[in-house]
Amino acid sequence: MIFEEVIPNIPRYYTALAEWASCVVYIMLLKRNYSRTKIAGRLAVGLLLQLIVQIIAGRLPEIFWIPGMLSAVTVMILLIQSCCRLPWENALYNGVRAFLLAELVASFEWQLYHFLLQGKAGDTFWVRGIYLVMIYGLGFVIAYILEKRVLAEGDVLQFSLREVLSAVTIGMLAFSLSNLSFVYQNTPFSSSFETEIFNIRTLVDLAGFTILYAYHAMLIEFHLRYERDTMEKMLENQLMQYKLSRESIDLVNRKYHDLKHQIAVLRAENNEEKRNAYLDAMESEIKVYEAQNKTGNSILDTVLTSKSLYCMKHQIGITCVADGTLLNFMDVMDICTIFGNALDNAIECELKIPDKEKRLIHLTVSAQKEFLMMEFENYCEEDLVLKDGLPMTSKRNRAYHGFGVKSIQQCAKKYGGTVSVSKENNWFILLVMIPMS
Repeated sequence: MIFEEVIPNIPRYYTALAEWASCVVYIMLLKRNYSRTKIAGRLAVGLLLQLIVQIIAGRLPEIFWIPGMLSAVTVMILLIQSCCRLPWENALYNGVRAFLLAELVASFEWQLYHFLLQGKAGDTFWVRGIYLVMIYGLGFVIAYILEKRVLAEGDVLQFSLREVLSAVTIGMLAFSLSNLSFVYQNTPFSSSFETEIFNIRTLVDLAGFTILYAYHAMLIEFHLRYERDTMEKMLENQLMQYKLSRESIDLVNRKYHDLKHQIAVLRAENNEEKRNAYLDAMESEIKVYEAQNKTGNSILDTVLTSKSLYCMKHQIGITCVADGTLLNFMDVMDICTIFGNALDNAIECELKIPDKEKRLIHLTVSAQKEFLMMEFENYCEEDLVLKDGLPMTSKRNRAYHGFGVKSIQQCAKKYGGTVSVSKENNWFILLVMIPMS
């Protein structure tokens, strides 16, 4: 740079340390899927790689400046990905935010150092080191506190490609404008005065980080609002299905009783043996529609009867051992949501099984050690993939599906309960536990 003797460029190992520390901030906030020992090892490797990339980039001609910066960003993204096992969109998204944060803290520290300490008494190696730790520590602690407010529960949201590209664009613009004066001094947005160059860099990095922070907060609010609206619609649909099922079952019951009386009248007459055989077969077929489950809870009876009729139509074996009186303290909507979604998911799984003999569903509602236990089991030949303890949807558009189990979990939490899933010997098990005291 033309004024290097006054304020030289930030040392490459300072930049590497800032980029690494910025990654640590986001890794601490994001949900980690490895042990502390493995994460510590990967962080050590990441710091070493970051130092190597920065040192090599610093020795290359200026034409390789952009590839060098892209390499540093790539290492940051890979480090976050390796410690948190995120989808690539999330890793890229958080990697860009971490990079802009590193640029801001490194620029602020270097500018403040030359304003307060450079060339003054006590400007020794150890003083510089302590000062570096203090400013970096303060900067990244503040960033951690701010990010924790918007990175709720590990930020497991699935960002769309458009959202990720928007964040990348904001990051690229901020980085380009903040470093424009280092490349071109004769533009409307750059300066040839050294102090102004560093002021521009720090302020633009601050503006870019603030914009990305606000953008992320907006995305979180949008995703949460969308998820809430979707779950509310699902709850409304469950209640509507319950009402329709109740009307259909009442109609079937009336028809059943009418036909039963007609059969009784016909039996009282003197008929031939074949006619009796026909009536016996007719009566046997009618009993299929008496598939009502008498559990002691009318809402549960309605849901189970509706699902049982559907299962009969599609050759799915369903068995139920349920004490419905245990559910009397629960809201109608919650019963419909838990049993409707659980059985719908089980039925959807069974319909994928070609061998109809293996299409089996079993449901249990019981009390065990002061807990209400609702257990749903269904035969499943697919591999179980869990994310945050819940099964990931097998549908292609994951951003708009997979709310069934979430709504069950939400209902369980309402009563202080929990939801767990597992798979044993090709049996998928969904267990809902709610304390009864």
